[in-house]
Amino acid sequence: MWRKRPAEAETWLVRGVLLGGESAPLRSAPADRARVGVRWAVLMGMRHPAAVDWTDPVRGAAEPTPPNTALAHAETAYRAALRAAAELAVHGTAADLLAAESARPRQRVRALCRHWIPRLRDELAALELALEESEHEEAVRRRWAATRRGG
Repeated sequence: MWRKRPAEAETWLVRGVLLGGESAPLRSAPADRARVGVRWAVLMGMRHPAAVDWTDPVRGAAEPTPPNTALAHAETAYRAALRAAAELAVHGTAADLLAAESARPRQRVRALCRHWIPRLRDELAALELALEESEHEEAVRRRWAATRRGG
């Protein structure tokens, strides 16, 4: 869609310039400008651009209109191309941000598997060995105490 719209607008602009002259587009451009706003949303706990709020420029009553229909079509086509570009930018940015966010947990899991889990297993094994030795020592003390009472 993004590639189609500018090509269509360019075709209408060339036709309009051929019909009205090189200065025709400048003379008929509205003084007001289009306004683009971005609405944000939250997904997976991450803020990202979600949609485009678009306001077309308003031509004043005293401002000249395009001198031929080709320029009117070009104006409409350029507005559509700009709207498509803004939507592409919003969706592309959202996709990039969400892809980066989804890669972070993988990195964390990898760090856990490579570093933390082996270290914690080693510490657990050392604690289990110390506990086993302590239980063995306690059992030896009980036997020794039992033999001293009985003997």
